[in-house]
Amino acid sequence: MARPVKPTRPSRARTAPKGGAEANRNARLAGFEEAELRRLIELVQQTGIGELEVTSRDRTVRVSALPGGGVRVTSPGLAEGGAPQGGAPLAPERAKAEAPPEKRAAVTSPMVGTFYRAPAPDADPYVEVGSSVDVGQTVCIIEAMKLMNEIESEVKGRVVEILVENAQPVEFGQKLFLVEPA
Repeated sequence: MARPVKPTRPSRARTAPKGGAEANRNARLAGFEEAELRRLIELVQQTGIGELEVTSRDRTVRVSALPGGGVRVTSPGLAEGGAPQGGAPLAPERAKAEAPPEKRAAVTSPMVGTFYRAPAPDADPYVEVGSSVDVGQTVCIIEAMKLMNEIESEVKGRVVEILVENAQPVEFGQKLFLVEPA
C-alpha cells in the first residue's frame, strides 16, 4: 500500500542562481518545484506503483514508471510551455521524438480494457517504433470483457512512441501511440 505524499511547504525566497530567470524557470516544471518532483519520482520507484497523478490547485503532474526502472514525468503544462531547456532533465529516460510534440498525432483507446501489442503471445507485434501505419491498419488489441477488439490507426504516418506496455490496463481516451503524420 502506498504512503500518502505529504504536501510540501512553500519554499523560502532564495537568491536566484546564475542564469537569472532562465535557471529559475528550469527549476520548476508544471508549477511544481524540482524537489517536489524528485520526491514523487522516488515514491513511484520505491513503492513499485505504475503511475501517480497529483493535482494541486491549478497544477497537475503525472509520474509513470517505465520498464527498466526509469520514469516519465508529464503534465498538461508541458504541451504549452515545452520541456525545460538547459541543465539536466528531470527524466533523462524520456523518449526523444523526431517531430515536435504539436506535430504528433495520438492513437487513443476507445474503451477500458487490457492493451496487447500482438494478436498472440508468441506473435510479432502489430507495430514497432519506426513502423509506418495507414488509416485503418490494426495497431493493437484491447481486451474488454473477454472480447478482443482490434484498434485501428486513424492517422497515416510513422510510429514515434509506444506509450503503454504490453498486457497493461488502459482507460478510455488514454494515449497508446504517438504517430508522426505523413
